[in-house]
Amino acid sequence: MALKSIKDVVKTVKRPEKILQFGEGGFLRAFVDWQIDIVNEKTDFNGSIVIVQPLEKGMIDAMNAQDNLYTTVLRGMKDGKPTVETRAITSVSRSINPYTNYDDYIALASSPDLRFLVSNTTEAGIRFDTEIDGVPVTLDQKPQKNYPAKVTAFLYKRFQAFKGDTSKGLILIPCELSDQAGLNLRINILRYAEMWQLGPDFINWFDEACDVCSCLVDRIVPGYFPLLAKEENGKTQAENLCEKLGYEDKLLDSAELFHFWVIESKKSHEDELPLVKAGLQVKWVQNMDYYHTRKVRILNGAHTSSVLAAFLAGSNYVQDIVCSEKVGSGFNTPNADAQKFMHDIIFNEIVPSIDGDQEDLKKYAQDVWTRFQNPFNPHRLIEISLNSVAKYWTRCLPSVLQSVKKNGSVPKLLGFSIAALIAFYNGTEIKENAKGQKCLISKREEGEYENLDTLPVLEFFAALNKETKDAKVIANKVLSNVDFWKEDLTKVAGLEAAVAGHLESIQKNGMKVALANIVK
Repeated sequence: MALKSIKDVVKTVKRPEKILQFGEGGFLRAFVDWQIDIVNEKTDFNGSIVIVQPLEKGMIDAMNAQDNLYTTVLRGMKDGKPTVETRAITSVSRSINPYTNYDDYIALASSPDLRFLVSNTTEAGIRFDTEIDGVPVTLDQKPQKNYPAKVTAFLYKRFQAFKGDTSKGLILIPCELSDQAGLNLRINILRYAEMWQLGPDFINWFDEACDVCSCLVDRIVPGYFPLLAKEENGKTQAENLCEKLGYEDKLLDSAELFHFWVIESKKSHEDELPLVKAGLQVKWVQNMDYYHTRKVRILNGAHTSSVLAAFLAGSNYVQDIVCSEKVGSGFNTPNADAQKFMHDIIFNEIVPSIDGDQEDLKKYAQDVWTRFQNPFNPHRLIEISLNSVAKYWTRCLPSVLQSVKKNGSVPKLLGFSIAALIAFYNGTEIKENAKGQKCLISKREEGEYENLDTLPVLEFFAALNKETKDAKVIANKVLSNVDFWKEDLTKVAGLEAAVAGHLESIQKNGMKVALANIVK
């Protein structure tokens, strides 16, 4: 028997429309909209979200077809066990395509209930364009294609509607994956205000009445597609979930259990948006540098410093390193040496290298370790390896240098991770793959793999590997490459000798033996 639609089972709730959201993708729906649903349940916020489609094509029609109801499927490890939590989301009131329904969209600028604006248009969306496809970006377009231009025009309409009333400003929280998203959005709004000659009164109103925040968002949201995987009964995970829920939902949105949101603002807006009161993992701060450093160095740094060695030793997924729960995924038996390497590099070297509350850092690191064990979201190591040189510079090198500064010696495992990075780029030939991407054809015991990075990086390693196999020469050439590291790393006491020694061990014994030796 066919299942009923979610809109026939879950009731919509009419609330004042307090939040305008640019973006209907899986991330915002499983992060912001999920949190607002909880805020409505646990506090007196009583507000709904209007979603605006940023691009001409999107999934607004699918949202409206289900009365903007959908289910989040949170999956991960909890209390040592694989856990699935579902929630029917009722926080979205309606969805609008401004390219076909401009009047309803712009009418929101005059709404006295509206207070917040959130977005995720990708970092590339926050830019300044004077023209797009040869067409000037103007104030009277309905709407502008450029996102900051849309926001500027919307705010100007609001400024006019309320005659400059400073109590009617908006709090803007761009959730693009950049720690400077708020600053960049604010700068571009002011540039459009100047280009369109909107006048000093509007600019003063914007500065006084509106708060443009930056934020750090932390939740892995694979979305719908992982739910298409077949299970033992031959049905997809999505089909089996819907049967358990008792309704059909074409907008299921999967994410991990963990969530964390840091919002950097002039002042806390918790009194208006009670996220913390609702029990959510949210912090309002005036400076989020510490939290940005914590995430990049521990979460991202653990990946980049560990997975290249694990991949060369035969692992293919993060879960091959840390996860004992299969959940039908077919992971390999966890690599005990790679597991100890990743664990110890996080807790014994990365965490102590960071300035700050060590107990807080250890707690976050433990959360990261648990997240890595999530058996529901297989994460391929070869995908993590993309652009590893640039990633190592931002994510890992600060931990290496800070550790040397604090302890006066090169950290053993992080030093080995640099050698593993060099060993990962072991090819001599650059080819174009099936997707038309330039790649360095490299080798491990299990066979060849495509190493993807910028062309200058690939060309550097291809030429170096043709020139010599001498570990000392290779270590010197790589560490002294200022284009990679923005400094000459051979000047860091003991680093060149340590990396050369580790690289020689990898060349002589292979990664599996070298990795086993380094963690003993």
